[in-house]
Amino acid sequence: MKLQSLPLGIIGIALAVAGMVGYSLRPEKLWLVTAAEGLALLSLILFFVAHLQSVKAFTTRRSTRMGANALMMVVMFVCILIIVNFLAARHSVRWDLSENQNFSLSPQTHRIIRSLPRDVKITVFTREKDPGYQAYKERLDSYRQASPKITVEFVDPERQPKLAQTYGITRTDTAIFESGGQTARVTAPSEAELTGGLIRVSKGSKKRLLFLEGHGERSLDDRERSGFSVAREALIKQGYEVGTLSLLKETEVPDNTAILVVAGPQRPVTIEEQDRIHAYVEKGGHLLLLIDPDSQADLGPLLKRWGLAAGPGVLVDLQDRLAQGDLTALLVRTFTEHEITQDLSAAVLFPLARHITFDEQAGKDWDFVPLARTSPNSWAETDLRGRVVKLDEKEDLKGPLPMAVALAPKTPPAEGKPRPAIVVIGNSAFATNAFLNFPGNNDFFLHTAGWLAEERDLIAIGPREQAFRPFTPNPLQERTLLYLQVILLPAAILLAGVMVWRKRRRL
Repeated sequence: MKLQSLPLGIIGIALAVAGMVGYSLRPEKLWLVTAAEGLALLSLILFFVAHLQSVKAFTTRRSTRMGANALMMVVMFVCILIIVNFLAARHSVRWDLSENQNFSLSPQTHRIIRSLPRDVKITVFTREKDPGYQAYKERLDSYRQASPKITVEFVDPERQPKLAQTYGITRTDTAIFESGGQTARVTAPSEAELTGGLIRVSKGSKKRLLFLEGHGERSLDDRERSGFSVAREALIKQGYEVGTLSLLKETEVPDNTAILVVAGPQRPVTIEEQDRIHAYVEKGGHLLLLIDPDSQADLGPLLKRWGLAAGPGVLVDLQDRLAQGDLTALLVRTFTEHEITQDLSAAVLFPLARHITFDEQAGKDWDFVPLARTSPNSWAETDLRGRVVKLDEKEDLKGPLPMAVALAPKTPPAEGKPRPAIVVIGNSAFATNAFLNFPGNNDFFLHTAGWLAEERDLIAIGPREQAFRPFTPNPLQERTLLYLQVILLPAAILLAGVMVWRKRRRL
């Protein structure tokens, strides 16, 4: 049998297709795929050798040359499409055109993702028909594209019930984060929840925050408006371990305490307790004091050791306050440049606050930074009887006045020793359940905790939510909007109508 009589071309093409199909179905049988592709190449070479004269005659035709040019253009176009798709699959670009940038990751999330110490596996137990499926998919695609250390798997608990039982899944739309033997469970597809899950599993150990109790402080278990349960949940999502401490029972603050929080005490704190708090700070501890205007805690002796004092009266601001609200409901917009305030863009609402003073001579060893101030059109009101509030030059202290301050030692501690830090805020209500969800309050509270705990990666704008963010005008802005919308715009429309009517009448 002559070589020309064998259908070598058909055999070669068939073997090539068989090899590709075999590789897609059984990639582990690489030797079989290699043999099929090798035989396909040999068959095609023999085909061209056997039909060399016919190939030469075919290539000399004018139609062949034109067809070859067209084929080359098609091949080049296909190659370009393949290269573009290859690059797009590995370097995809997404544009978020939503009004509030709901599908863009916040600076905080990007910092956390960039600093991941190890791989994180996210298993989402959900079904395509569940309400959270699409939200999880869109959000986690952004996380996965931001770091190769993040892998995501979607599991239908109905199709894989054993796996769901292994993870203890009792409801759908649940995501399990795993990394380095640590796990975290997330039940909502919001960025705040997902980033909190990343933080919890990526940390080698959790830093401990203790809230002082025994003097009428805000309760971590209180879910009413005056409680701190929302603040506790926010701290836990940031990867902290949160607990309580009674210095009436304990003789010292535990050494593993990252932050000691004194949240709005109403009854006197004994001198012995203040000595223990001072000793904790002197050893390199971090203290957060929230002192209300009407507090009877008598923390003056403790504050005096650092050159601080809680000013008398209540802060009143005619400019930076909540529109249609009380004169003492401060809407603070003036911040000093500091790590805590560097990314703050929203105002912080301080209801009923007091100012903090600093004696440079007594606190000469400390760097004093006033984090937040009232406007120049403010003062510390010492007489609120009858709710008639006005500036008394003799009795009241004119602003601007600081109501939140930060202290750090001027001299760095010895190598290997922790650096103490103090933040004093003249109000505790801003972090209660009633006000913590206000746009700036949550950021300011978590930034403060991040700075005190030396968690620099957490000092950034918190993950954005799709929640409605209302515009809160101050009194000046409110009057401007009133004049513009109620008087100027209707007057302009009326004037334009009169002018058009007169012009038409003359025609």
